[in-house]
Amino acid sequence: MDRASVYYYVGNKEEFFRDAVKGGVEQNAEKVEQVLARTDISTQEKLEQLVKLLMQSYSDSYPYMYLYIQEEMHKIADAKTPWAREMLEKTRGFEKAVLALIKQGMEEGAFRDDLPATLAANTIFGMLNWTYRWYTPSSKYNAEAVADVFCKIFFTGLQKDA
Repeated sequence: MDRASVYYYVGNKEEFFRDAVKGGVEQNAEKVEQVLARTDISTQEKLEQLVKLLMQSYSDSYPYMYLYIQEEMHKIADAKTPWAREMLEKTRGFEKAVLALIKQGMEEGAFRDDLPATLAANTIFGMLNWTYRWYTPSSKYNAEAVADVFCKIFFTGLQKDA
């Protein structure tokens, strides 16, 4: 597609980028609500589904979501535009969902309760949000495989006997 065709539909690169990111973030927010509403799976399974959801979203929206994480995500906390406020709200909603599931798992006795829940949640986001440095959809491991390894490490660790 040539540049003139693109600019017929969008005003500039920033608008194009924001539209690309917004779609993925909105879709994630809807899917998070669906996962949280499920009553047929455990708290751990819900958390695993959220990890897989976010990793698959990164892959499906490559490279836009990675550009957002790398270049824009830290900027939106101070931004005053409606787009920035909306993205911040949806991002925080995802973070709150992960934190709530970790706390719920601790209360249920399914997860260790001797670790700070916030630190555990940040561990998940650290694993996921760092993938922009090395992951591409055409890499050796697909999004599902990456998410599976992240979940195994998070829930059982690297110890052989774990």
